[in-house]
Amino acid sequence: MDLARLRDILAPLVESLKDAGTHTMLPTLCEGLGLPHPDPEGSKRERLMASFSALPDADLPGTAQRFLKRYPPSAATRNVIQDVLWADSACPEIPKRFRREVAQAVDIEDLFEDAQKFDALLDQLWILDTDPWAGIFRNNRTNLRQEIQQHVHNNRRDWSTELLFEKLGAYTASTGRFARFLEGLASSDVRPDEAAQRRFVAIVNPPLRSCGVELIESDTDGGYPVFSVVATHTAAAGRPKNLIFASSIKPDLRFRDAMNNDVEIVTNADKVLVYDRPIGIDGLLWSDLQSWWSETAGIADADAAKKSLYRRLRISLPSNSPPQYALFNSFYSGFGSAVPELPALLPEVWLHWDPRTVKERGRDALLRFRMDFLLLLPQGVRIVIEVDGKHHYADDAGRADVVRYAQMVAADRELKLAGYQIFRFGAHELLGESAGALVKTFFESLFKRYGIPVSYRP
Repeated sequence: MDLARLRDILAPLVESLKDAGTHTMLPTLCEGLGLPHPDPEGSKRERLMASFSALPDADLPGTAQRFLKRYPPSAATRNVIQDVLWADSACPEIPKRFRREVAQAVDIEDLFEDAQKFDALLDQLWILDTDPWAGIFRNNRTNLRQEIQQHVHNNRRDWSTELLFEKLGAYTASTGRFARFLEGLASSDVRPDEAAQRRFVAIVNPPLRSCGVELIESDTDGGYPVFSVVATHTAAAGRPKNLIFASSIKPDLRFRDAMNNDVEIVTNADKVLVYDRPIGIDGLLWSDLQSWWSETAGIADADAAKKSLYRRLRISLPSNSPPQYALFNSFYSGFGSAVPELPALLPEVWLHWDPRTVKERGRDALLRFRMDFLLLLPQGVRIVIEVDGKHHYADDAGRADVVRYAQMVAADRELKLAGYQIFRFGAHELLGESAGALVKTFFESLFKRYGIPVSYRP
């Protein structure tokens, strides 16, 4: 994200708030925007700008979002700010050609069901009032809002969807804006009927898949599905469910409701964690996990909950695997204050389970049903991290074992076909003094690859 540009855009907008209230109101105004408490001395302008100048870069996006909500600027200025805020999103690129093919595929009559909510969506994303004096003094000038009223609402067949997209600027808009437009068109607000939502998604997905993206069901809202734009080559199908983790022993699992994919832990329930909250398109952050843990464990104090959760995850790591300890510790200590807004690094995750016993299948058959670490990133991206010791490629005597190696790569293929991305560390890499720097560099590169901002202060 171009924070310098964002600051330059916001500065005159914040300065304009000097007339929004009295001197005594400035502390409340600053607090509402997430700005530091203003100095008691100086003019209102000087106090405001000093507060804004003291705002750390890491907090700048949050202040921009609050400003847009509390003091909406012109649509043009709003769009510039939104595009800067969305620049680092993990939204995949959608070229102009495929946007046009989407428009060609959707009949204007099928573009929306609720006209009022459709107009609200347009207002959130596009510039409709290009001529504020349109229609005054009975001249013939019209703005886009009036044209849409005439040619889309009053005379539905006047315009095609392709022409409407052209008028809106949808073909040249940022990918983040266009993706949010598609997600809005698929929402239950614009079409309050699940069957209609799914029909729309089925219509637009074929042209979207041609450029490597699609709309997938990522969450629910009020009983309706929520659809999000994701890259087809990185996103796993569906939303995560039955997230079972932090267990160094295999839990005994069975289906309680096969139709709904509900799982019951029969034994060892006290030695495993089950995250039972919906995981949406933003993935699973440490802050989400800590909130869940605080409620589950009954720990009200945030700092105590953070420490307790960290200890609980850490003790689940195998005692005979110092390299896994090194990776886990290096991640959480290396990113420090950035951790709450980063994807949680989950240890000892059970992806599948085997209803047969160890005796029936053999001990090695169970190895492929758990992951050393898992991260659930935005846009449905799922990252598996494995730490490979000798047991991955050698027998108990230390000799190369082609069978074990074949089992490992077969399991990798299954995970990749299911939409998971797999990264492996050799155990030896994580035993030296440079392990911490190695781990941090890897995750910084990983987060950059998937558009996840890392903002922390040592």
